[in-house]
Amino acid sequence: MQLRGSAGVVTGGASGLGAATARRLVDAGATVAIVDLPGERGEAMAASLGTGCVFVPADVTRTEQVEQAVGQAAGALGALRFLVNAAGIGPAHRLLSRSGDLHPLDLFELTVRINLVGVFDVTRHVAKVMAANEPGEDGERGAVVNVASVAAFDGQIGQVAYSASKGGIVGMTLPLARDLSAIGVRVNTIAPGIMDTPMLAAMPEPARLSLGEQVLFPKRLGRPEEFAELACFLLGHSYMNGEVIRMDGGIRMAPK
Repeated sequence: MQLRGSAGVVTGGASGLGAATARRLVDAGATVAIVDLPGERGEAMAASLGTGCVFVPADVTRTEQVEQAVGQAAGALGALRFLVNAAGIGPAHRLLSRSGDLHPLDLFELTVRINLVGVFDVTRHVAKVMAANEPGEDGERGAVVNVASVAAFDGQIGQVAYSASKGGIVGMTLPLARDLSAIGVRVNTIAPGIMDTPMLAAMPEPARLSLGEQVLFPKRLGRPEEFAELACFLLGHSYMNGEVIRMDGGIRMAPK
């Protein structure tokens, strides 16, 4: 798929990995609809990208908002040929704390609702729109990149909810690719390692440096721009399908 001249959706595009991907897509000549929570952050991000971007506010846990946002994106941009599902949260909580407190059930449910159910819901609505696209080379109508995490494989203490949600994304990658092969849509997943995103911004600098030292090589945090480069490669490479790719500098996470 040629990114130049194509249009699509990036969820969570107002910050972090999603923002970096939206920026790279626009730089490549694509037009992007950023789907993120209502607020100034999404509006500012879209404004910074100029005419190559529109902001469509929506909560990915609300299916009626998802459906409306996808319809609005298609109405504004035309045929949607790519989707990057980057919306997500990463709370940390032990199943049973040292003081005996249980992991809040609502926190587990919220994490799965945003990180996993949200990905599924956005993908199904965008796929319905993609099915109406004119097929390109090899009959391709679109491509999807989902965001998992190395926590899907190396979940640490306190990451049970996060790991469960990201493991679900890994598990549904191949079935999604198989389901959507009938309409000529590819699906791949990136499992990033420790990335220098707003999720880590509040950490003290010594702690951030310590995390970087755990990486095999290079010994640093991953950059959102590196994720964006890989996401765009997967969108554009017509023979990449049904794959989960770790992008982590070779790290294998310790229990804590």
